[in-house]
Amino acid sequence: MRDFSDDFASLAKRLNDARTYLRFDELVARKAELDVEISEPGLWDDPDRGRVVSTEHGQVTGDLEVILTLEAALTDARELFEIASDEGDDSFESDIETQLATLEKKLAHLEIRSLFSGEHDEADAICTISAKDGGTDAQDWAEMLLRMYGRWAEQRGLSLEVDDVTEGTEAGILSASFTLRGRYAYGLMVGERGVHRLVRISPFDSQARRQTSFAAVNVVPLLEAVGDIELDEKDLRIDTYRSSGAGGQHVNKTSSAIRITHLPTGMVVACQNERSQLQNKNKAMATLTAMIAQKMRDDHDEKLSAISGKKALIGWGAQIRSYVMAPYQLVKDLRSEHETGNVQGVLDGDLDPFMEAWLKYRRATENA
Repeated sequence: MRDFSDDFASLAKRLNDARTYLRFDELVARKAELDVEISEPGLWDDPDRGRVVSTEHGQVTGDLEVILTLEAALTDARELFEIASDEGDDSFESDIETQLATLEKKLAHLEIRSLFSGEHDEADAICTISAKDGGTDAQDWAEMLLRMYGRWAEQRGLSLEVDDVTEGTEAGILSASFTLRGRYAYGLMVGERGVHRLVRISPFDSQARRQTSFAAVNVVPLLEAVGDIELDEKDLRIDTYRSSGAGGQHVNKTSSAIRITHLPTGMVVACQNERSQLQNKNKAMATLTAMIAQKMRDDHDEKLSAISGKKALIGWGAQIRSYVMAPYQLVKDLRSEHETGNVQGVLDGDLDPFMEAWLKYRRATENA
């Protein structure tokens, strides 16, 4: 039988590292506290607190179970190897190889968690897509991106809720905003922030010429409380309107849509998918507050970068990725340099490899 000792040692070290970056001992202590809180009879008298405690309890319990389950599986595989080796039985070699391959796959997925080093990586995300240069092609490209993120979110098990869509003049969309909910939603999506470039034979050009078009993606974390930011009513212009969207394809029609313009910054947010005007207004205000908070963080980072001379990692308006469909097939991230020739696969939501490559790039850049 093949000697699996080095394989076991490598997996054991990686699992021990996982205990460190998941803060295993802290999680054990925190679970004990949450067990007490979640058993309190009056917990759900305050639904918001009940929801927060319940969510954290589930996450902490899940993190502990992941580590313990992998460690138990490694122990089982090692014991099987030792027994088979003592008895000189080679028939279990393929079983051990299968167990180790399964462990490797699960551990590789877990190790991605170590890359979520950002302050708000676990938060939900508010995302906007805007057509830029390229006319009708750019508007069509913006709609393609919305579809791409929808497919990806579905595959990833995240909830994507479209808040507002502005239809294009001839095709596609001028802009769209959506809320992405789920653990690490912001940490996964933040690497998508920037300008996405599409090169293809234009379906809107009668001469079938190659067209380059651009769409911008912005991502901010959705936080329960955003510091001490308070918006002055006099700085806001609030418009109500009736939705003229495409209905079921994008967003439910409503007669209580809200658009809020923050006059000092020119930021505009809209929401039209909630049941009432008040709900739309509250959601739009939450989005606007989150966007202003992100702008403040960006401005602060730019000042620090100017002082230190270090180029900012992510800049709004920076081209981050190219999707080339003609004359060849290639999607390439210009930061991490990750690339693939399966353009259709990416457009159908296969984004995890690009997101993981960016997270690794971010870590390497931060440690440089």
